[in-house]
Formats: sequence, structure tokens, C-alpha cells
Amino acid sequence: MIYITGDMHGDYKRFKSRQLKKLKAGDTLIVCGDFGFIWNNSRRERSLLKKLGSMKFNIAFIDGCHENYDLLRKYKVSQWNGGKVQKIYGNLIHLMRGQVYVIEGKKIFTFGGGHSQDFDFRRSEGWWVEEQPTHEEIIESIQNLGRYDNNVDFIITHEPPASLKDCLGVDVFQRLEIHAFFEDIIKACRFEKWFFGKCHLDKHIPIKFYAVFDDILQLYGTDN
Repeated sequence: MIYITGDMHGDYKRFKSRQLKKLKAGDTLIVCGDFGFIWNNSRRERSLLKKLGSMKFNIAFIDGCHENYDLLRKYKVSQWNGGKVQKIYGNLIHLMRGQVYVIEGKKIFTFGGGHSQDFDFRRSEGWWVEEQPTHEEIIESIQNLGRYDNNVDFIITHEPPASLKDCLGVDVFQRLEIHAFFEDIIKACRFEKWFFGKCHLDKHIPIKFYAVFDDILQLYGTDN
């Protein structure tokens, strides 16, 4: 089974949740960005990464606005379930931007990154330009979606589509190229559900959109 949750920011207590105890070997937990466990390369952090990668279920995260991209880029890129990934350790995997993965027969499109609202405070330290998606990554996304005739089951991003900001009660301070791209996806692609993590809240925006943070949702098979 596939489950999904929101930003973790390196908080290991999230993995002590009673909800996660139901996950079995072979299950997959997808994190919607700001994973945060690859940040300072400390001995404690390296130990946590090994502990996470040794869990019985897969942990697959997309990147967000609070990752150390200097550290992340050091991991080798390989293939997993039809798309490019970086295998961090064992069952711990980074799902890369613009990829389509086939997991348990479900086609899942992923696109991490975004814009830090606290950029002015972090730009001198703890901010990386790589958090902002590039035109090349968008082009690759279009090509990958085209391989599936713009028809996927689920979309998982860190940023929300800009058109949802009024529903969420939050502002999108900077309009990025991906905001326009996400609006194009809404118009051009067929999908069942779209999940995103940046807003730090748990909310269903009918019919197809889900802001996710603390909740651990089953991706399919039940009504979320």
C-alpha cells in the first residue's frame, strides 16, 4: 500500500506515530517535500538516515524548500519504478522532479522544489538556488507526462497550484514558472488526486486536491 504525508523538517518523532505502525514490508510512505533529514551531515544525522533506510517500508520523499542541496546532489542518480531517483540508504529514496513512477500499478508524477517565503532571512545561510525548479526540469516533466499521454493516477508536489491559494488562506508571494506549469497540468492532464505539502495544513479542496501535513493518508483504496 502507498501512504502520503507532509513536511517533516527532520523531526524523527514523526516516525513514532501510531499511524505508521500499520505500514508493512513493501509499503511506501511518500513525503511531500521539506524532508529535512539531509541538512548538516552530522554524525547524528547520518545515523538517522541509516535508521530510516533500515525501516521495513520504503520512505520516498520529494525535495522542498528546506533541503541542503549541496549534500543532496552528492547521491548517485539511478532508476526506480520507471523514474529517476537518488537512493540515500537502503529503503530511503529521493523522488526527483518531473518523474513518473509506477508503484503498485499506479502512475505517480512528482515535482519537488519551490520558493522559500523566508528567503530574506535565509539567503545568507541555509538557502540554495536549487530549491527553485528550472525550465529544463519543466521540459523534462512535459516529456515524461507525454510518455503516458498526460494521464497519471496521482500528482505529488511541494508547491500547490497557484489557483488554490484562496482556498488555502495562504499567499503565494512569488509567481514561479512552475505555478504556470501546474495550471497547465490541471488543464491538460487527467489525474485522480493531487497532493502537496508546502502549506503546513491538512485540508481537502474538492474535488481532487489535498494539502497534507501531519496526516498520513492512504493514497488509494479508501476515501481520504
